[in-house]
Amino acid sequence: MLGSGEFGESIVVADFEAGIGTITRLANEKVDVVLVVCEPTPKSIEVGSRAAALAREKNLGRIIVVASRVRNDDDLKVVQKAFPDFEVIPVPDDSSIVTADRRGISPLDLPQPGPAVAALVQLAESLAPTAA
Repeated sequence: MLGSGEFGESIVVADFEAGIGTITRLANEKVDVVLVVCEPTPKSIEVGSRAAALAREKNLGRIIVVASRVRNDDDLKVVQKAFPDFEVIPVPDDSSIVTADRRGISPLDLPQPGPAVAALVQLAESLAPTAA
């Protein structure tokens, strides 16, 4: 739990294993947002497409596709084409993520967080409930 609001609402962020296993096991659960993260590669798009379709079929909640490691406009177009009915948020490929990983720190703790961190912070802020 990241925090709770004035009325006791909770914000829970869960990072599930790659694939659709977790989604297939959800019964009639409802969530506010399902983030389907995929890279602009055929295998990743295939799995992401199955996950998004299953989340939609189960009516789990709002579905956003996060296009990760986007290097250029062509990468983004590949993901957008694969998910024409979904909101697609690009996160650029960013060497600072690798740098942070090698240092054993969060990318947020780098002196100069890169563009991927900025994109993810913007995404998180857009999903956070606003103060009443």
